[in-house]
Amino acid sequence: MSITATCRDLAELLPIAQTACRLLFQECYKAGITNIFITETYRSQERQNYLYAQGRTRPGQIVTWTLNSNHKSRLAWDIAVGSPQSLYDVNTLNKVGTLARKLGITWGGDWTGSIDRPHFEVKSTWQMPKGYKLEGQVVVPSNSKFKVQLIVKDKEEEIAMPRMWNPGSPAMQTTAEAFLAQAAKEGIINESHVKDLQSKQMTTDRLLGLYITINQRRS
Repeated sequence: MSITATCRDLAELLPIAQTACRLLFQECYKAGITNIFITETYRSQERQNYLYAQGRTRPGQIVTWTLNSNHKSRLAWDIAVGSPQSLYDVNTLNKVGTLARKLGITWGGDWTGSIDRPHFEVKSTWQMPKGYKLEGQVVVPSNSKFKVQLIVKDKEEEIAMPRMWNPGSPAMQTTAEAFLAQAAKEGIINESHVKDLQSKQMTTDRLLGLYITINQRRS
């Protein structure tokens, strides 16, 4: 992936960070905050170096103050705010930050000296707080055209899911591989996802998350 392009793929974060991010977006949804979206997840060291140079050895405003970001560790994500608010509406970000504190998620708005309200991260030892759980499929938007959603399946839908996606079906496997391969070619997802599908390491929930992400990015 080019150092000038941002990665908004939630699947590129470590599983623990994916869970924390989905939980945060779920609680935002329940609080009526649905116009937020992901602007960046994983960031390579090369891209971090590129961003750090901006405003220093490269033209532009300074956008980062560190060469050692948790984006590199796949434990951090950035968000923005959709209409009708401004992209980095302080009031909305403060509300999200308040929810993040309750979940044990570090919020850049709490930092001293270098406040970064759109930034959220967790430690590799993060655990879901007592009293919280993922209540369904949390749709985490990667652009401002979509809203946060919480899809709670009833028992009938849960039973039907394996029938819709059967990893043992050669036809479904071939179709899914072609779909992910094209997305990887377009730079929307990493090729590792295709390899995981081919080696039968792809779960239904993960495939659904990738499907949603790909279609959002193509819109």
